[in-house]
Amino acid sequence: MKERIEQLRQEFFEEVKNCLSLDELNNVKVKYLGKSGQFTALLKGLKDLSPEDKPVFGALLNKAKVEMETVLENAKAELQSKSISDKLANESIDITISKNEQRVGTLHPIQLMQNQIIEIFEGLGFSVKEGPEAETDYFNFQALNIPSDHPARDMQDTFFLGKEILLRTHTSPNQARVMSAEKPPLKIVCPGKVYRPDSDASHSPMFHQIEGLVVDKHLTLCDLKGTLETVAKKLFGGETKVRFRPSYFPFTEPSVEVDLTCSACGGKGCSLCKGTGWIEVLGAGMVHPFVLENCGIDSKEYNGYAFGFGLERFAMIKYGIPDIRLFFENDVNFLKQFDKTED
Repeated sequence: MKERIEQLRQEFFEEVKNCLSLDELNNVKVKYLGKSGQFTALLKGLKDLSPEDKPVFGALLNKAKVEMETVLENAKAELQSKSISDKLANESIDITISKNEQRVGTLHPIQLMQNQIIEIFEGLGFSVKEGPEAETDYFNFQALNIPSDHPARDMQDTFFLGKEILLRTHTSPNQARVMSAEKPPLKIVCPGKVYRPDSDASHSPMFHQIEGLVVDKHLTLCDLKGTLETVAKKLFGGETKVRFRPSYFPFTEPSVEVDLTCSACGGKGCSLCKGTGWIEVLGAGMVHPFVLENCGIDSKEYNGYAFGFGLERFAMIKYGIPDIRLFFENDVNFLKQFDKTED
């Protein structure tokens, strides 16, 4: 039994020596000195020894147990001290480091784009008009030559708030409101949020538009093209060209889709423009005579042109942004790219 005591004692000391954490040390304690531990089993076995052997081996076992408990306490204190030292080292604060300066907020890229575009139009003599986002069916559709049974209503999915109230699907209602309240000549741009139930990488259920309207005498498609060319050159560079393609909109006649030479490749063809050299950016046309008459303007004396485009679309092209949803996720790393205060 004496050899067994010495064997367990040496094995215990070796395992304690190799412990790297308090958990490991506790496991060794349980293994040897726990209720079912190997050394505890020897203590329990004293009852089976002869009266002559009990005092001899009892003394050896008690001496070994005291030594083992002392080694445990010393090892525990050492590991606790090391744990605290490691924690302090990892959590230390360098008081010499420069403090983080408070960042000043910046305008959202959509707002920056809107301000830039409005500034261009104001330089061309346009005034800015805004209107309600919760619009009537009359101004959103009927005044713009889109009656309730018109198939063009299928072109714009709509959020209805009631029988005759809806979230506007475009900013054109502002044009109808201005034409109904003011006399020509008119030269306005209408910025604002619009709503359509559509959502993917290039569409959002809420997005921003700017629409323009000019009403005067003897206007032509050449006046429309000249205006859009001026704006395009100021936004995307002096080499930008504008192309018209025939299209259809119920509130303009004739109607056109407007393309710009690709700002990425200069019209040579790339992945952005799908090799065509052109990017479709907006719809436009000459104001339909029915729209003028609906708003109380004599279509025999006056005519006009109108256009509309999405701000997100322009910003995606100008800044090379691949997904419209980035504008609405409020990712600071994305938004701070437009912080001009760091320039």
